[in-house]
Amino acid sequence: MTENNTVKFDVFSSQISAKDFERFSALIYDSCGIKMPPHKKTMLESRLRKRLRILEMNTFEEYSKYVFSPEGMKNELVSLIDVVTTNKTDFFREAAHFDFLTEVALPHLINTYQAGVDRPLRVWSAGCSSGEEAYTLAMVLSEVSEAIPKFRFTILATDISTLVLEKARQGIYSMERVEPVDLALKKKYLLRGKGDQQKMVRVIPKLRSLVTFRRLNFLDRDFDLDHPMDIIFCRNVIIYFDQATQKTLLEKLAECLSPGRYIFMGHSETLNGLNLPLSQVSPSVYQKR
Repeated sequence: MTENNTVKFDVFSSQISAKDFERFSALIYDSCGIKMPPHKKTMLESRLRKRLRILEMNTFEEYSKYVFSPEGMKNELVSLIDVVTTNKTDFFREAAHFDFLTEVALPHLINTYQAGVDRPLRVWSAGCSSGEEAYTLAMVLSEVSEAIPKFRFTILATDISTLVLEKARQGIYSMERVEPVDLALKKKYLLRGKGDQQKMVRVIPKLRSLVTFRRLNFLDRDFDLDHPMDIIFCRNVIIYFDQATQKTLLEKLAECLSPGRYIFMGHSETLNGLNLPLSQVSPSVYQKR
């Protein structure tokens, strides 16, 4: 017993009740489209314990009452979504995509539509996580701009998690994380830390300035894009949604592409049977008809 005669619970021994798990699952699905089936209850408990400690709460029941209150819906929902989203990415992940980008997609877009020449090429890293994909694109396109002096581009990088977006903006990574980057590109675009940061690198300011990071929920009715995109990277994202949500999202992404432009998906993802205005032109690469 504590001095004020209230019972002090151990957050590590607390468990989510079946009722609260159902409420959390429904809220997460309605908020961001992520399915939370019963077998993920232990995972959800593990991830939410950090929020309980930060908020100095002792039980999931107390946390549930807060989340579903008007104050919680206003102040805690984004943090709840932050901890349940899965963020996995790497520099030059699925490297064949970047070969297709430089060898096929870019020449086609430049020669056919003058994209990148008459006006900036518009690229979107959708579900950018901690920024490795967006900075890979910035490196690749910067190399193209040196070969084609008039070539210009913009990169929009979005994610639902405010936590990973902040990490992405900082552009700081461990040496292990940047191993896939070619040595010449490392020397050109990454700064090595000093002292106790010598095992870390940071993306150079010029490259960081080429990427605009902002929060975006794929369930938003309007993505609020200024212009249609020429290239969308949305890789290993739709696997977390059910088929109905996948179809709705991909229809919206297709609407964001101009005809003849490209969307890159993850190798484990398929668009078969979804009746979209997209034709496969390479493994997990599609072009809008």
